Amino acid sequence: MPASAFAIDVRGVTKKFGDRTVVNDIAMQVRPGEIYGFLGPNGSGKTTFLRMLCGLLKPDGGEGSCLGLDFRRESPEIKKRVGYMTQRFSFYEDLTIEENLDFIAKLYEIPQRKAAVEKSLERLGMVDRRRQLAGQLSGGWKQRLALSACLIHEPQLLLLDEPTAGVDPKARRDFWEKIHELAADGLTALVTTHYMDEAERCHRLAYIAYGNLLASGTAREVVQAAALTTFEVTCLRSEATARQAGESLHELAEKIRKLPGVEQVVAFGTTLHVSGRDGEKLCASVAPWMTGAYRWEKIESGLEDVFISLMETAKDNFA
Repeated sequence: MPASAFAIDVRGVTKKFGDRTVVNDIAMQVRPGEIYGFLGPNGSGKTTFLRMLCGLLKPDGGEGSCLGLDFRRESPEIKKRVGYMTQRFSFYEDLTIEENLDFIAKLYEIPQRKAAVEKSLERLGMVDRRRQLAGQLSGGWKQRLALSACLIHEPQLLLLDEPTAGVDPKARRDFWEKIHELAADGLTALVTTHYMDEAERCHRLAYIAYGNLLASGTAREVVQAAALTTFEVTCLRSEATARQAGESLHELAEKIRKLPGVEQVVAFGTTLHVSGRDGEKLCASVAPWMTGAYRWEKIESGLEDVFISLMETAKDNFA
């Protein structure tokens, strides 16, 4: 695909604060109409990367384009074509929904401002709440207002920084349905998230840890590239009996956690997920516990298994 066909096409993107590199030589290509997930632990550089893309931060290195424009030299023009939704609610709480949208429309110098506000209210189902103060809204409705404000100037690209943090499951589902509707109409979205179910709803995704890009591709490609061996372990005895015998899953986890080949032991409800990249070494280490009180079933590794593994093997640049 030629470079001009990408909504985002950057490489070597780097940002330092003092002697600490917070974004290190990142390359990314995102197609128009694609929902691209951007994952990583807190402090990994996701927000810094978004701010460089839309011109709010000046990169120390890198080249490429955003919406066909040089992302370093033409940032003022890029800002006009991007909708950026920040992690924190950043609108005036003593203004109504309608007043907030009208203010944003003024900032963008939108012609036919009244019609643009009305369209925004209708697009996200806020007509009946137009006169409600923003400070009185629940998390889900604040999220709708923020998204509506991002869309009021008809951007070509949405940069969404943890947009569903702190909202209930229904609001999260409704939000993602709207994002998929917008993508179907050709709008591109780059979304940071900590939720694995949301990552699986993205067309493609990338994982960044402490400034370094560790994995990218579709969810299936990322899982396959990690080449993790994962077992789901179930205790065959009742919890009380297992505890009395010293064979509870918690006690098993403590026994095997530091064995060769065992890279992660994570509780999943009433089971354990035991994973490692060297399957033979992992199996050899846990073999003594594979009979008796436990059932071990080899399963396909999930995104969460993969991302925990990537995070635990990444070098913390704040350490």
